[in-house]
Amino acid sequence: MDRMERSAPDKTGRGVVPPTKPFLKWAGGKRKLLHKFQGLYPSELKNRKIKNYFEPFLGSGAVFFDIVQNYQVENAYIYDINEELILTYKVVQKDPLKLIQELEKYEKSYLKLNRSERSTYFYGLRWKFNLRRKFMDFENYSEKWIPRAAQIIFLNKTCFNGLFRVNSDGEFNSAAGDYDNPRICDEENLVNVSKILQMAEIRRASFDMIEDEIKHSSFVYFDPPYRPINASSFTAYSATRFDDAEQIRLSTLYSRLHEKGIHLMLSNSDPKNSDPDDDFFDKLYEGFKIQRIPVPRFINSKADGRGCVSEIIITNYK
Repeated sequence: MDRMERSAPDKTGRGVVPPTKPFLKWAGGKRKLLHKFQGLYPSELKNRKIKNYFEPFLGSGAVFFDIVQNYQVENAYIYDINEELILTYKVVQKDPLKLIQELEKYEKSYLKLNRSERSTYFYGLRWKFNLRRKFMDFENYSEKWIPRAAQIIFLNKTCFNGLFRVNSDGEFNSAAGDYDNPRICDEENLVNVSKILQMAEIRRASFDMIEDEIKHSSFVYFDPPYRPINASSFTAYSATRFDDAEQIRLSTLYSRLHEKGIHLMLSNSDPKNSDPDDDFFDKLYEGFKIQRIPVPRFINSKADGRGCVSEIIITNYK
């Protein structure tokens, strides 16, 4: 059987899960690069010698879904610093049916509106979403998380370019999108995602908090907020900014994990897209394997800011 045709084992014991995709759109998501990534994963993953998968910068989770559905890992540990994102993943994991009920209400209300009414609806909900943020307990799971997760998914599916963008206070500030028939409630996929997430430990954490949790026989994929390739590049995935100092701290963690024999893969923007003499990552990861792959870029709102650029993939294995 072709590897991509296999269904993921359902850890809940209810059979197999049909091929499942990320339930969120996310800037920098890797879904369209998976066919290239699959040739870059360590051979030990393909040979079933790697038992644990770690992803400290989760985002849409495209690589996570690819690996747990197509390779025989036993455990997955997924993290992100963005509390709204982790809240949503945990709701999908624990209460998919209640979440679907909330999303169906949004979909029914939104789709019957004209374009002008949809814009008003979007900004009204965004205002309420940001207003309630200060009252949210992001540490302890509760029923209040379910409508919050539904709002996050609604905003994600109806905002411009599916761009999760926040200001310095952590308030969602993406503009309304203009879609004819957005799929706000994909019931079948959400149910399947929930089944897959049963095998995962989901936790809000920054990358520097998980070093001691990474076990032997593990593969770690790092997909940090990308280093801007120009002044207008988007980086605000959370209220916490990821600057060059953070990139350097991440590289030191990468080196420490390498010394422990952990299989590592990291992706980032290629500074040479805008400055051929910028060797920031080449120097930072000197001694590791650095590959450059062409990728489409869709984030920029201006047509001349879209097209193909290169990204770098850094691995510590052959």
